[in-house]
Amino acid sequence: MDIASMTAADVMSRVVVTVRPDESPLMAWELMRRGGVHHLPVVDARSHVLGVLRREDIASHWSGGPAEQSSEQVRQLLGGRRCPHVAPGTGLASVAATMVDSCVDVVPVVGADGTLEGLVTSTDVLQAVAGRPARAAGPTEVVTGLFRLEPVLPPRRPPGG
Repeated sequence: MDIASMTAADVMSRVVVTVRPDESPLMAWELMRRGGVHHLPVVDARSHVLGVLRREDIASHWSGGPAEQSSEQVRQLLGGRRCPHVAPGTGLASVAATMVDSCVDVVPVVGADGTLEGLVTSTDVLQAVAGRPARAAGPTEVVTGLFRLEPVLPPRRPPGG
């Protein structure tokens, strides 16, 4: 297959780790760390994409310790910014143009019903241009956070004690 005929579906990552908007930044960071990913789509209960978190979003927001990071929600980190997306049949050149025009390094691939089907990253585009697209066989698998982290904090000592 030549690059001119490639589509988002040909190069997208089909196994995608996601997070719900009410999860904590601590949970999002742990999902990224354990999943070895740099981008984490935030999806609602119907798997519609609300935005994509980057590691930089969480790192720049990080202040305080685990308790503070557990008490907030990742929806606050999206900051109302636009989330460009593409359809599975979108040509690779158009996918790259969307990324460049929007100043992003990842775009969600969204099906006709509005649900997340995959992600195309700048690495995916570069691999395709280099003639080495990662071919993912099989259906899309969207994996949401399947566990909850609760920080274990040391007991508070009374003042003067």
